[in-house]
Amino acid sequence: MIELLVGSPVMAYVIFAVCTGIILFAGVRITRLADALGKRTGIGSALFGAVLLGGTTSLPGIITSVSTAWQGYADLAVSNAVGGIAAQTTFLIFADIIYRKANLEHAAASLENLVQCTLLIALLSVALVALTGPDVSVFAINPVSIVLVLAYLFGLRLISDTKDQPRWFASKTKETKPESDLPTPGGALSTLWLRFGGYAVAIAVAGYGIGETGIAIAKITGISETVVGTLLTSVATSLPELVTVLFAVRMGALALAVGDIIGGNSFDVLFLAFADFAYRDGSIYHATTRDTGFVLAINVLMSAVLMLGLLRRKRSGVGNIGFEGFMVLGLYALAILVVTQ
Repeated sequence: MIELLVGSPVMAYVIFAVCTGIILFAGVRITRLADALGKRTGIGSALFGAVLLGGTTSLPGIITSVSTAWQGYADLAVSNAVGGIAAQTTFLIFADIIYRKANLEHAAASLENLVQCTLLIALLSVALVALTGPDVSVFAINPVSIVLVLAYLFGLRLISDTKDQPRWFASKTKETKPESDLPTPGGALSTLWLRFGGYAVAIAVAGYGIGETGIAIAKITGISETVVGTLLTSVATSLPELVTVLFAVRMGALALAVGDIIGGNSFDVLFLAFADFAYRDGSIYHATTRDTGFVLAINVLMSAVLMLGLLRRKRSGVGNIGFEGFMVLGLYALAILVVTQ
């Protein structure tokens, strides 16, 4: 398929655009279903957004990273993962801009989101250890990939325990938006799940198309895999998060919006592990460029800044954007500058 796309550049760009459109279309509709299912199942919008919605909207990215890693394009696979995390964190700041009532990190205060953000920083740090540590692999898999999966599962258990037995509470203010203020859509629960699954499949198929066309575009244009992965495929496969967070903020589901981004980012770190499993030439962490490691380090900083914003809960700022918004935008701009040099 790659050879066919390389031989027909117009077809490659058209397929890329169509897949991007599918991701956008399904992303809008799956957000409504996620908020409804979070309430109807008793899971809650924040936890549902972090785990199920975050994981589902991450499907295009994970399929892109795994498929490209399987075909030997290590740098494209890894840069797609780390670039997607950076882009999605930046999307949260865009949502903050359109939410005019208060700073989003203040209004969407949630203990689950704080724990999820802590987990994200820990997972990113583990991945950074793999990139900078010794080149070790067992059956062509770096042991850190196993650690990442186990750490993620353990983190989900902590989030669930935190929801059931909280030890810390966010003080309520007039700007805080509780989930109980939002309407709960009707309809049979089984129907909601079927629709959710259908949109998830559409997103996954589009993700595969993005991966294949991403490889072709890199070959056609001669642009490095790092640039294509960080700025092209990662943004395209992250569009469900952009649609989700903006749409969720518009309908008032603030905890869902923040939870989807942070939870999706935590799940996206597992792209590295899954890509390592698919990559057959040794540890994928040591088959990437220095620029990819730099973007991963930027992700750690961006997540830490977001964590500080969630803890500080500043109600307003310049245009209702707190210090964390400007710092995240600046860090993302720095990552783009370094990668494109």
